[in-house]
Amino acid sequence: MLTLVTIAVGPVSITAAAKPPPVKTSGFVSADMAVIETIVVAFWAMLPAYVPNNAAVVAGGGRPIDGGRTWGEKRVLGDGKTWRGTAAGILAGVALAAVLSAIAEPASSAIGIDVPAFTPFAAIGLAAGAMLGDILASFLKRRSGRQRGAMFPGLDQLDFVVVSLPLTALLAFEWFRAVFTWEVILVVVILTPILHVTTNVIAYKLGLKNEPW
Repeated sequence: MLTLVTIAVGPVSITAAAKPPPVKTSGFVSADMAVIETIVVAFWAMLPAYVPNNAAVVAGGGRPIDGGRTWGEKRVLGDGKTWRGTAAGILAGVALAAVLSAIAEPASSAIGIDVPAFTPFAAIGLAAGAMLGDILASFLKRRSGRQRGAMFPGLDQLDFVVVSLPLTALLAFEWFRAVFTWEVILVVVILTPILHVTTNVIAYKLGLKNEPW
C-alpha cells in the first residue's frame, strides 16, 4: 500500500507517494525449503543405487559368483550372490537412471526443485557400486562367521553407499561434484538406513525375503 505524504516548500505544497517499509520475511521458511530441496535431491540422485539390490532379490538365482568356493573353510560369498542377480540389479539401476534423466526437466518444473539428470557413467557408477557394495558386505559377513541372511548392523544399511559414491566420483567426477554436496551426502547417510529397513520389511511381508533386514 502507498502512503501519501505532503511536504510544504514555502507557499507550495507537494504531495508524493511514499513506499511502505519492506516486510521482513522469516528465515525459517527459506531454511525449511533448503532442507526439503536437499532431501529431494539426495533421494532422486540415489535412486539408481537404491533399486539394484531389490531387483537382484527378485531376479536372483542361478550360479553363485563364488562358484561354491571356500576361503578358510568358509564360503567366499555364499549362494545369495549370483551372476544373474548382480546383472539384473545393475541393469535395473541403469535403466532407472535413464528414465529419471528423461523426466528430470518436467519433474523439476512440477515440484519447483532442480533434480539432476544422470550421465551414463554416473548411472553405471551408482548401480554397479551398489551391487559391488552388497557383494563386499557378503564377503565380510562370511569372514566374520555370519551365515547368509544374518544381521550385520551398519554394514547391511550402508554397504552400497560406501562403494557406489566413490565409484561414481571416480567415473563421473564433475557430475558427482555438482550433485553430491556435503549436505546431500549427509542426508544420504541418514536417509539410507531408514529406507533400507522399510523396504526390507515390505519385501519380507511380501515373501520376497527370508529376513526383515
